[in-house]
Amino acid sequence: MMASELIKYRDVGVSFNGSCLFSDFNLIINKGDKILLKGRSGTGKSTLLKILLGIIRTDEGDVYFRDRNVCSKTVWDIRKEIAYVSQDTDIGEGIVKDLVNDIFHYHNNHGMKYHNKRNSLLEYFELDKSLLYKRFEDLSGGEKQRICLIISILLGKDIFVLDEVTSALDPELKDKVVDYFLKNEDWTLFIVSHDDVWEREGTSMIYVDSGDSCGR
Repeated sequence: MMASELIKYRDVGVSFNGSCLFSDFNLIINKGDKILLKGRSGTGKSTLLKILLGIIRTDEGDVYFRDRNVCSKTVWDIRKEIAYVSQDTDIGEGIVKDLVNDIFHYHNNHGMKYHNKRNSLLEYFELDKSLLYKRFEDLSGGEKQRICLIISILLGKDIFVLDEVTSALDPELKDKVVDYFLKNEDWTLFIVSHDDVWEREGTSMIYVDSGDSCGR
C-alpha cells in the first residue's frame, strides 16, 4: 500500500535579522506518521511548525500540504484540517467552561457534540470537573496544557501539531498524554518536545541543528 503524503518541506530555509537559522531542510510526512523534532533550543524546531501553519514565512524553499503550497491563499483552509497546540497555553481569560464553549460556537465547529467526550477526557487526564468553573488564568501550567490538549482532541481532527505540550506535566501525566496520542494509529503527529517520553517505538525522530547548512 502506497504511503499517503500529507506534508512536504522542500529545501526550506529561514533567516532572522540577517542570520541564517537553517537552510535546505527537507521532510516528507505521510498520513499516520508520528514525527518528533529534536535538537537544542533555538535551532528552529518551533519555527518549522509555524511555517506549516502560515505563521512564519520561509526565506527559501516551499512547504506543501496535500500538494498545495502553503501561502496566503491556502493557509486558512489548511489550518481547518490541523489541531495546533502551542507552547503558549494562554488561550484567553475567563471561566474554563465558557472558553471551551466559545470555541465550539465558531462557524467551523458549530454543531459538534463534545460534552460527553469532554468529561471523559477530563477524567483520563486527571482533571476534576470542578476545574471547568475556575478561571483559566488561575490554572497551573500543567492544567492549562491539559485543557489545551483536550480542546485539540475535541475538535475531531486527525492531524496534530504539538509544540512542547508535556513540558509542565509530572512523569505520570507525560506518559498518559503520550499514550493517548500514540495509540491512535490513524492520527498524524508533528511534535516538538524536549521530553524523552515521546521517544518510543512508532515515533520517527528528526534532529534539527541550526547552522549545519547555512553560509555555504
